[in-house]
Amino acid sequence: MSQFIELNLSKDPIYDHCFSQDRKSVAITRQNNVEIYDLSAAGKPKLLTVLQHHDKTVTAVDISKDGKIVTCSQDRNALVWEPTAGGEYKPTLVLLRINRAATSVKWSPCGSKFAVGSSARVIAVCYFEVENDWWISKHIKRPLKSTVLSLDWHENSVLLACGSTDGHVRVFSTYIKGVDTKPPATVWGERLPFQTLCLDYNVGSWVHDVKFDPSYSFVAAVGNDSAVYFVYPGPGEQEVAGVFKARTSYLPFRTLIFASPTKVVAAGHNCHPIVFEGDSNGWQQTYAIDDPATKTKTSHESQSALNLFRQLDLKGSSDANSGELLTVHQNTINVLRPFQADSHGLLRFSSCGNDGKIVIFDV
Repeated sequence: MSQFIELNLSKDPIYDHCFSQDRKSVAITRQNNVEIYDLSAAGKPKLLTVLQHHDKTVTAVDISKDGKIVTCSQDRNALVWEPTAGGEYKPTLVLLRINRAATSVKWSPCGSKFAVGSSARVIAVCYFEVENDWWISKHIKRPLKSTVLSLDWHENSVLLACGSTDGHVRVFSTYIKGVDTKPPATVWGERLPFQTLCLDYNVGSWVHDVKFDPSYSFVAAVGNDSAVYFVYPGPGEQEVAGVFKARTSYLPFRTLIFASPTKVVAAGHNCHPIVFEGDSNGWQQTYAIDDPATKTKTSHESQSALNLFRQLDLKGSSDANSGELLTVHQNTINVLRPFQADSHGLLRFSSCGNDGKIVIFDV
């Protein structure tokens, strides 16, 4: 059985979370705010600070390699929070110029820019303008036709993968002159001016999450049809060399993460992670982490008459545990993030869910 560390941080759903580079603190979304917890001391996590500036639900959070935090919200805004000497964070407004909710945000690996997905059928690529001391954005619009739900960066900080509710997996170039250095040629193309479409594939259902593989030679995505897709680019412009669809009988997945170039972990409404393995010849489901099929429910043999009646009234059952799942997460898993890795791949990953928990699993 996989080992795990469970952190009960909130009674509200956690839509996103992100650990600091040293893994000594974690930032979580909680309603309109972002809470930062210290994990370095033994025992219960300690609340360090609360980032309060959004008017509506915070949908995503991310931390750059130099410690800056970016948040986005349903209030159509994004904020960059820079740490100060006193341990507080100074917010800087980002000029997103969108008229719908911001849904996802990701720092580029270089840390000089970030991308924000939105319900406005727009991806805002944001960078800092030194002259005016603020963050501004350039928009990627076409051929986006619906809400952008997920984003993932290539290691060169220029190519950006996105998944949206129009059923398409796409890879764009976000090259900005004066901000980026010209990237070398890759399987995704050579000349990459801003908004160049390098890949466009329709999976036929909402794309909840998309990720580049560790070698950045193909992308994987999870759809609302409970399947995981693996899309390999071809030699020609926007050409697709191959697509593999790993079908499952589970409820839809919401998120995925690569453990290695041949291993993917996906999770969602089934409340526990599922592992898929394969290569360019095909992919298939191999095993489950925190699998409820391997567990048995503990029963309370003695109950008072009052408690017995309460269980029958609330849950329609006399079993005190009838409303509990046999998994660590008791509700939908929203996001998976890498936690610890070595030269062979991912060793541990973290998850957050609608049950207000952060759980760190062994692969």
